[in-house]
Amino acid sequence: MSDSKKILDLWDAYSDEHTDLDGWPYDDHAYGRRASQRDADTAEAFEPLRYGARHLLATAETQLAQLQETNVQSRWVYQLGVLRDALDRLDELHEQWLVTRDALPATAKPGTQDFDDALAEHHTESWSYLDDWATHGKALREINTAARKAPSPLVPTPAPATSPDRRAAARK
Repeated sequence: MSDSKKILDLWDAYSDEHTDLDGWPYDDHAYGRRASQRDADTAEAFEPLRYGARHLLATAETQLAQLQETNVQSRWVYQLGVLRDALDRLDELHEQWLVTRDALPATAKPGTQDFDDALAEHHTESWSYLDDWATHGKALREINTAARKAPSPLVPTPAPATSPDRRAAARK
């Protein structure tokens, strides 16, 4: 998620520098190539997280449900919903990509125009959902931190410490 955030920050800086005040790029072709690279980089940064993302969401939802209300940020429930919806859509798009990839001509391999164009289109379709993960994914870490700092309902409250009566011990 931090890699995705870095990619987005770099994109924002590039976009600010290469567009006019209305947001129109000075060079459409260069801007489009850069956006395509951003999409591919964001997808690549998310890939190691993708397979465990449902587990991360389930863990965060469980932790959130166990936190005392005073330890909960009101935005967390919304952010988890955004992440879940984005992940559902990313899974659908991934399945569509597999179908598209398998329908490509046998000569379409990575590095060929047919393959690379289809993959670039997949990355473009996925980008806004990956952006949701880059933007709201920090909620997973925040919830985990709050849960680790919260007192556990499984740990009994320790009894107050009592000091031994030294005089009684000395008499025996």
